[in-house]
Amino acid sequence: MKYICIHGHFYQPPRENPWLGDVEIQESALPWHDWNERVAAECYAPNRAARILGDGGKIVKIMSNYERMSFNFGPTLLSWMERHDPETYQAILDADRRGQVRYAGHGPAIAQVYNHMIMPLASKRDKITQVLWGIQDFTRRFGRFPEGMWLPETAVDIETLEVMAGEGILFTILAPHQVQAWRRIGAMWEYPLEKTLDTSRVYKCELPSGRSIALFFYNGSLAHEIAFGTLLSNGEAFAQKLVNSIASRGEGALAHIATDGETFGHHHKYGDMALAWCLHRFEKNDEVRLTVYGEYLKKLPPQWEVKIQENTSWSCVHGVERWRRDCGCKSGAHLDWHQQWRQPLRQSLDWLRKEIDAYFEREGARFFKDPWKIRELCGDFFSSANTPKREELLKSFAWRELTREEKVRAVKLLEMERSALFMYTSCGWFFDDISGIESLQVLLYAYHALSLYQELSGEEISEPFLSRLEGALSNIREFRNGRKVFEIFVFPLYVDFLRVGAHYAVQALFEPIRKRSLAVTLYDYRIFPATLFSLEKGEESLCMGQASLTYVITDEKQDIFFASYYKGGHKVLCGVRNFINEDMNRQWMAEIQRGFPEEADKVFVELFGHRTYSLRHLFRDGQRRIIHQIIERDVANIETYLASVVRNYEGLLDFMGLIRMSPPEALLRVAEVVLNGELRRSIKKEEPDIDRIADYLDQAQTWGVVLDFNSLLHHIRDRLEREMLQFVEGGDDEKQASLRRMTKMLGFVRSRRWDINLWKVQNFYVAIAEQQKIESSEYRQLGDFLNIRVRE
Repeated sequence: MKYICIHGHFYQPPRENPWLGDVEIQESALPWHDWNERVAAECYAPNRAARILGDGGKIVKIMSNYERMSFNFGPTLLSWMERHDPETYQAILDADRRGQVRYAGHGPAIAQVYNHMIMPLASKRDKITQVLWGIQDFTRRFGRFPEGMWLPETAVDIETLEVMAGEGILFTILAPHQVQAWRRIGAMWEYPLEKTLDTSRVYKCELPSGRSIALFFYNGSLAHEIAFGTLLSNGEAFAQKLVNSIASRGEGALAHIATDGETFGHHHKYGDMALAWCLHRFEKNDEVRLTVYGEYLKKLPPQWEVKIQENTSWSCVHGVERWRRDCGCKSGAHLDWHQQWRQPLRQSLDWLRKEIDAYFEREGARFFKDPWKIRELCGDFFSSANTPKREELLKSFAWRELTREEKVRAVKLLEMERSALFMYTSCGWFFDDISGIESLQVLLYAYHALSLYQELSGEEISEPFLSRLEGALSNIREFRNGRKVFEIFVFPLYVDFLRVGAHYAVQALFEPIRKRSLAVTLYDYRIFPATLFSLEKGEESLCMGQASLTYVITDEKQDIFFASYYKGGHKVLCGVRNFINEDMNRQWMAEIQRGFPEEADKVFVELFGHRTYSLRHLFRDGQRRIIHQIIERDVANIETYLASVVRNYEGLLDFMGLIRMSPPEALLRVAEVVLNGELRRSIKKEEPDIDRIADYLDQAQTWGVVLDFNSLLHHIRDRLEREMLQFVEGGDDEKQASLRRMTKMLGFVRSRRWDINLWKVQNFYVAIAEQQKIESSEYRQLGDFLNIRVRE
């Protein structure tokens, strides 16, 4: 028997604003909210329900690639997924459990070094923390200890392997060029100049401590062809290449590749389907067998051993220089740009880390018996859901019972260390300029760590840090250097209690009055209104009162007094200050009320000084949500008026279309707004009016109106998904009604040859068809419209 293993390294850098604990909107990822959401839609979700196509391009099987392949997911990515894409998250955990049954108790999932730090460039202390955090995260999620661990960029040195082996990790995966020499155990060493490494076997690496770790070296040429070539354009060709790679090898040979998991769907559209075809083919093959690394290692322990080439990686021909100097490796998007900024950026962060670590060790000793040991164990510490675990860990490491204020301070010390580790996430150096979103993210973590240091120590170190960043020269003239980039893009993202309070206060203006007195969760903050007063005069409105804010990570609390004032249009004014006492609260409210609305601006400035905010100070998502609310207040009235205009000219527009005369541009734009709105409303009706939709489409063609088809198809997809959900969960009458509506809508879509993403609807359909035999001819017709061949 010969074996096949395909490994996917699924990873996105942490993108959260560290003060908020969540990802704010990223315009470069539009129409998705952020890059995590975009890649999840294009890759992570499709691979949990990948399509196998049969004759005529019909879907004959939907299957999980995850339970058949080997994979690792970055812990920070899984944290995001757990919150924002729980269906895919659960599917990944389930795939590992099902994979254990398939592979004799060895799950497909392996762990990853926590936040994708380049390990050879890290201190030993940081290496230990990164490995332990990766193990802790994996164990909590997958319910078992990891057999293997992925190294970021496969960057390796002996010290890292020692740390991994010391913590019980059995194997890792490297690129073939990272080997220095190999031999059959007990024989003479062979070197790359003499022969090519045989990647079809597992190797043992003896370590100076006397421990050892198993190493798998993936097939480099195949991995390159998958990532950068056209191999994923044909699943059968993909499968045959893997088989051919071990055709001349003996029994027990392993054909295996490792590549970025995002290759399968994000970098290569439909790559998930090529992977599914390949995996499905091997399930039906008697000559080769799918496996995962843990199972293979158990069956066929190493008979060969290797020496590694230290300080090497899979994506830098210069070793690990891509992450500390201008070595020439770049993305290729800007061939004339330099990366001289890399070294000053790393040196600046190294200086900051040294200051932070020294202070953590000194100050942490006031609270903890062993500050570095508690850091090693707090990887699962910084989630709002883990408050009991946080309390337990603090209690077990504290010298004595800590006061509430001391607990807040102790957790902030650990939070400072976490950001100091996150500022070394590898993506910050990978791309072309220090102003890229990846470099900005590591600078944001640096700012968070620096701010906590300054708050806790009372020492000002931002100036020496920024002075060092001046040496990191940008390729973009306007940005000049790292300091300027920091000042433009990073400084404005700072968050404190008053800014959170301002966001809450403005948001309250646009909530129904009955909801304004309810507690609110805003990112990692909980807000409890104590007193609230609202006043409206015409279009203008006022909201003011007292609220208690809690930052759930540290359990730090602060009471505020706030007032927010909507003046119409996009004009919003807000003021926030620390709460003093009830008497001052009443006095401030009386002053604002007397000044409303004629002198509101003046009163706000007098009461709040520089702590006044406008719409532009809000967090990005809330900013957009409120702008949409402001616009939607008037859009319905505008559309009603425009519809009356179009009705007056409907006959004339029909006649002009008949004689092929173009309508005036202004009338055409009005008709465009009206028809797009009517189409949207027709789809959302309780009973979608298909005939009316057809009439609107005909009118648009006759009048020469360009419709927003992307939006139209989006609304149809949403409606179909809701109908399918009702079909799954509803009673018999609801099921029949939903089935009828879906069949009618999809028949119309098919007649128009529209390409709609029906992924979710198809998944539901196949799941139902696999659970029960469907007799209904209408249901079979729905399957035909969904491009699915229902099996008898």
